[in-house]
Amino acid sequence: MKESYKELSALLANTGIRTSYQRIRVLEYLMSHLCHPTADQIYCSLHDRMPALSKSTVYNTLNSFIEAGLVKVVAIENNESRYDIRVKAHGHFKCEACGAIYDFGADIDNIEVKDLDGFQISDKHLYFKGICPRCLDNG
Repeated sequence: MKESYKELSALLANTGIRTSYQRIRVLEYLMSHLCHPTADQIYCSLHDRMPALSKSTVYNTLNSFIEAGLVKVVAIENNESRYDIRVKAHGHFKCEACGAIYDFGADIDNIEVKDLDGFQISDKHLYFKGICPRCLDNG
């Protein structure tokens, strides 16, 4: 479902983020591209339609979205941050052949790890790597 400019503006306002054309377009991109894009992918995709857009604006916008809880960072690889508009707890699978990242349902909040009793956990991630069915069929 594609949200209207008015709906996206309201979403930003409800999270305390000042509405701007650039922020709306980045949010719209994230909502319509659920492939866990990188900041560079977002920038390259939007720059043709928004020549005044800078990479700094994209990074600052993404940081604002993260602080407001609109977006989560997916960091499966050490040198690559991707952004996920789906903030409800779930797992990620990265295909080592094609590089695609897939979401999967997982009750991360109720995973019990006895070895961490007494620790204060501030964030949880569940990542798997392997080969996706599409690549297995093509291989």
